[in-house]
Amino acid sequence: MIQKILNTGYEAIISGLAAAFFAQVVKFFIFTIRSRKINFKIFTTTGGMPSSHSAGVMGLSTSVGLISGFDSVVFAVALGYALVTMYDAAGVRRAAGKTAACLNRMMDDFYKHNVQAIGGKLKELLGHTPLEVIAGAIFGIAFSCCFHQYLMSF
Repeated sequence: MIQKILNTGYEAIISGLAAAFFAQVVKFFIFTIRSRKINFKIFTTTGGMPSSHSAGVMGLSTSVGLISGFDSVVFAVALGYALVTMYDAAGVRRAAGKTAACLNRMMDDFYKHNVQAIGGKLKELLGHTPLEVIAGAIFGIAFSCCFHQYLMSF
């Protein structure tokens, strides 16, 4: 069974999805240690350390490179996809989160802390800091390399 996964698209997909999943698990434990409370919503939220989006796309890209070669066209496409995703996480989504925070403060002042009258607060934790993106990328690369080595051991 393992040999059917090794060096196929299945390995690449599993590597990317598993890297993103385990980055969310790491994020949950970091949040729990820092805040000293358990919050299972962390598994479904965006933002935070490390970036699971970055881990997923870099896990996928690294896996594609290991399978098809780092000089292949398909690796170039996967890496391009990864870089756009990571740029979006640290740039556009982070800016949207800052805008939401500003709007929430304005609505608090305007509605005298009755924000529910206008439908509730906007989600502020949307994007990532550059450090969170880099940490997620490193996590994804390391996970993909370890996963590939694990599959080769059979």
